Amino acid sequence: MSPTDPQTISEAIGNDHKSLDQYADNIKSATTLEDKTKWRNMLTWALARHAISEELTMYPAMEQHMGEEGLQLTNTDREQHQAVKEDLYKLQSLSPSSSEFAPLLDRLLTDLHDHIAHEVNEDMPRLEEKLSREESKALAQSFERTKMITPTRSHPSAPNRPYFENFAAMLAAPIDRFRDLLTAFPDKEKIAEKHRSLL
Repeated sequence: MSPTDPQTISEAIGNDHKSLDQYADNIKSATTLEDKTKWRNMLTWALARHAISEELTMYPAMEQHMGEEGLQLTNTDREQHQAVKEDLYKLQSLSPSSSEFAPLLDRLLTDLHDHIAHEVNEDMPRLEEKLSREESKALAQSFERTKMITPTRSHPSAPNRPYFENFAAMLAAPIDRFRDLLTAFPDKEKIAEKHRSLL
């Protein structure tokens, strides 16, 4: 992919996965409670947006283009997402100083990596096979745009299927975004530096 060539859906999802791993690593390597909390907030913000955007864009595309096989795969994905959302819901308000924090983060990452492996090995190759490169790029753009309007915190009790999820997301997103204004995040320069290290 050249800098002027838009990314495919696999590339967009893969880049998000790399960022999520980087944020989790930053939590573990941070030396102060303040920095650990900021990176926890960043992981929560990014992972909540990522999961809902997949459910609203990629999963419907899989069901549309892959029929029954796509439906079976997305049912598995939604179950995996539910485990991740439940872990994230607990983590997002738990202080990194708590004795429960590190084991919960490890469980979240295990659940997340199981899901990522399913996407990389099952979902993405099969979906990309059904899409033209242009369709894949358009889906990636839709995925990225959707992240701009989704909730930024985990809401595991919210519906996880289109139309119902769209409605729930529109209700939760403004509240989450207001809370973001009151939440500490890593400096933009630190985030940019970490992203450059992924390239």
